[in-house]
Amino acid sequence: MLSLLDRLKQGIQKTRTGLVSKVEDVLLGKKEIDADLLEELEYTLISADIGVRTANEILEGIRQRVDRHLVNDPSELRQLISEHLLGVLEASDRPLNFAAEAPTVVLMVGVNGSGKTTTTGKLAARFSGEGKTVLMCAADTFRAAAIEQLEVWGQRTKSDIIRQSQGSDPSAVVFDALHAARARKSDVLLVDTAGRLHTKSNLMVELEKMRRTAGRVIEGAPHEVWLVLDATTGQNGLEQARKFTESAGVTGLILTKLDGTAKGGIVVAITRELNLPIRFIGVGEQAEDLLPFEPEKFISSLFEA
Repeated sequence: MLSLLDRLKQGIQKTRTGLVSKVEDVLLGKKEIDADLLEELEYTLISADIGVRTANEILEGIRQRVDRHLVNDPSELRQLISEHLLGVLEASDRPLNFAAEAPTVVLMVGVNGSGKTTTTGKLAARFSGEGKTVLMCAADTFRAAAIEQLEVWGQRTKSDIIRQSQGSDPSAVVFDALHAARARKSDVLLVDTAGRLHTKSNLMVELEKMRRTAGRVIEGAPHEVWLVLDATTGQNGLEQARKFTESAGVTGLILTKLDGTAKGGIVVAITRELNLPIRFIGVGEQAEDLLPFEPEKFISSLFEA
């Protein structure tokens, strides 16, 4: 059985190859920090999807240190990059907003195919494993498969599900689930919403209706709104995140399929651009492959052999 840290290292191996190994290749054998070296570094950072702004900040920081004679050895740059990336991730990191009085209501949002329903099930497994009672709400009433998928996770995690027939009003299902969660004294209510394109305004309005319904039934709900993003979409994920944040009040991100991309630097780009914490990352198919995101562990797993 792999430890959490080993699973993390294994899961972000492609990103390590696409970012850290390439940085090391650029620095290998270099004797001085010159314009050509910095240009190569910038290209490497941007191609790993950490974002133009972050890459520029890193390069500007290096230039300033070189000008002030604080650094002159190319081998020191790897550590400087590592420290800057950690600083970006830590700047937006904040604790989970668990309700003072149960249930804590978590709304799961995202585009079609991001792995939202599966992630909802994996979260149920995680929270159940921590001794919390979990209720799931099948508010994706467009896809019968989503309801069935959630029921399978309910059986696996011994969690109850509130559902209605396909085509029901999602807000009505949420309304029922909120009352059920309060009556059953559930610790956590996970609401799986339908996948929607961030460009479809009517569907985004529907999300807003669900949020209003939650707030009317339980004060302060939803306590968390988690956007599930497919990490393999790279910079497209950033645009999705921006739109959902504007209209759905996103409070945190979950990146799935991180094991399938060399561009895991998108973690840094999204965090930097939107000042949103990454809550969990998916690095495999199994329930235990949904890992809590800890900036220090993530960066050290990337940069340490």
